[in-house]
Amino acid sequence: MSHPHPELKAPPALPRNGLRVVALGGLGEVGRNMAVFEHRGKLLIIDCGVLFPEEHQPGVDVILPDFTFLQGRWQDVVGVVLTHGHEDHIGGVPYLLKERQDIPVIGSRLTLAFITAKLKEHRITPKTTQVAEGDRLSLGPFDCEFIAVNHSIPDGLAVAVRTSAGTVLHTGDFKMDQFPLDDRITDLRAFARLGEEGVDLFMSDSTNAEVPGFTTGEKDLAPAIDTVFRTAPGRIVVSSFASHVHRIQQVIDAAAQHHRKVAFVGRSMVRNMKIAQDLGYLNVPRGMIVDAKQLDSMPPNKVTLVCTGSQGEPMAALSRMANRDHQIRIGEGDTVLLASSQIPGNENAISRIINGLTRWGAKVVHQGNAKVHVSGHASAGELVYCYNIIRPRNVMPVHGEWRHLRANADLAIATGIDPENVVVVDDGMVVDLVKGRVKVTGKVRAGYVYVSAGSVGDVTEDELRDRVTLSQQGTVTVIALVDADTGKLTEPPDFVGRGLGADEKVFDAAIPAIEKALAEAASHGIGDAKELEQRIGRAVSQWANRKHRRNPLVIPVVIDA
Repeated sequence: MSHPHPELKAPPALPRNGLRVVALGGLGEVGRNMAVFEHRGKLLIIDCGVLFPEEHQPGVDVILPDFTFLQGRWQDVVGVVLTHGHEDHIGGVPYLLKERQDIPVIGSRLTLAFITAKLKEHRITPKTTQVAEGDRLSLGPFDCEFIAVNHSIPDGLAVAVRTSAGTVLHTGDFKMDQFPLDDRITDLRAFARLGEEGVDLFMSDSTNAEVPGFTTGEKDLAPAIDTVFRTAPGRIVVSSFASHVHRIQQVIDAAAQHHRKVAFVGRSMVRNMKIAQDLGYLNVPRGMIVDAKQLDSMPPNKVTLVCTGSQGEPMAALSRMANRDHQIRIGEGDTVLLASSQIPGNENAISRIINGLTRWGAKVVHQGNAKVHVSGHASAGELVYCYNIIRPRNVMPVHGEWRHLRANADLAIATGIDPENVVVVDDGMVVDLVKGRVKVTGKVRAGYVYVSAGSVGDVTEDELRDRVTLSQQGTVTVIALVDADTGKLTEPPDFVGRGLGADEKVFDAAIPAIEKALAEAASHGIGDAKELEQRIGRAVSQWANRKHRRNPLVIPVVIDA
């Protein structure tokens, strides 16, 4: 959750000559990226992504930004600009458009193709506007210019937003690979030109701000990938993000060189790679792609599978293979290549996948034992380079955990930017740009909104805690028959336990604690069944913690005898 910052209140009215920036996600976390710009009564949204759940959030599919700030103002939204097609930047768009379906969606060709296909599954036909680097587009009081940036997915865009209050440059996710696979480099000339014009607020990708130097180029991975294909005795299973077109292009190139066929596994992988191929972003030799159903009839050393699940997602193809819950059975002679970096928070899940695959006899190649992945984000040297050529008046680091945001801020200060003009903020904190200076002026709601089993926002933090308790501590139901007149038990209560790892009879020793709780309630004239259930629940919970160091979920049921 976002830090509460109790000292901050709701922001005051925005001055007419001011620009307000509210990040509803992406600050203090890697994911859920969403920024809202407000100027002259209109709102512009940049990105709307999802965050993937961690182990302490069981049963959650994805986590959305909180749209409360936009409630009652949907008609003021002039558009949502998407910087690129990764899920942490576009995954929340279907839920955003369910609030107002005709919000214009602006993005590059590939980004719009990915989001349109995703929206089709939600039965939403978006109103889209395709843009490319060099284009300018007016959206209400916002004049947007789009700039090419290099990332791990094609067609990434930075956006410069000009307003009467000043100019903001938002990088999206970017790096400065000088030899990218698609020959599309980050347009530093445009960055420098904007710097000469004057950038009043620079919002920069912070993910790799702690990493010194420059990010390794994509082409430097070719030898390691080639080694995997040259030495693997049997099938090769490559796991990657379903949108990582550049990495999958490298896999296809290696497969072609070593005379292997390629099959895509997983709905999102199949969908996205077909889109990328149809639009010309993925170059595939004729006849190379085969249906996964054909694999059984092919020699193992002629097969390459490309699937999802590199982050240990429990329902993704690779996790199911590791758990022997997939039609593709991993075994001796197979080589599994994890071609994505570990997103912070996913380390344990990924480790379980590696162990599971190794158990069945596979050789697992990952970034810990081979150079098979490079980051898509600018390292410290690249960020400093940008600060020096742009010379922004104010800086607001975005996209990263707190350590990343702070490291990015420190880089800005080291290049000579006044610390007073550098703001490091949490989700929901309101930043106003007025007369060329930024200032934190308040906060709005920006908590996690959970999507679970198709429902949005129905799962609360308390319910998640109950789920974790159920999985770790078990549950015990206490059925108590209570005399309504005396407030006493008419017979010993029944205890029904699940997942306790102990005989339910141990709870018989909790009966005196229950009797004491009922006696205290009777002395205060309390006879309401709900209140008695709460008191019994507390009594049993405290007893279990005190006597057995256990915290099961206690479900008390009081029956009037």
